[in-house]
Amino acid sequence: MSTYEILNQSVADLSQMSALIHQTHWYMRGRGFLTLHPKMDSLRDGIEEMLDVVAERLITLGGAPYSTLTEFATASKIMLEPTNYELDMTTRLTTLLVAYKYLQTSFNAAISALESDPVTQDIYIGNLGAIDKIVWMLSAELD
Repeated sequence: MSTYEILNQSVADLSQMSALIHQTHWYMRGRGFLTLHPKMDSLRDGIEEMLDVVAERLITLGGAPYSTLTEFATASKIMLEPTNYELDMTTRLTTLLVAYKYLQTSFNAAISALESDPVTQDIYIGNLGAIDKIVWMLSAELD
């Protein structure tokens, strides 16, 4: 994969991740709502910040980031499904955890593939540290 392709994959994945977190935020009900509802805002802000940095790096290198919902959905490995209020918080958080673990794997692969581009590699290293912490926190919440 080229650097452009790696970055655009992340643009799609981070865009889908943002929507997944937003979906969780809108449809959550039940125990933990008072603490988890604002936590979703924090998680989404973190993903949006990563997305902006990745997209701007792609532009800096002369690439063109995906910018439509269709492109995001087609390219991303994070799938969104219509939902309802019936899913419990354990199910919702587990869905988020699976998606964050996918980002861990994807970012690790990007770090390995980007050895000749230390600036872009550094972006992924920083993002991976943040993702690792969220995986740990969601796992602790679900345990």
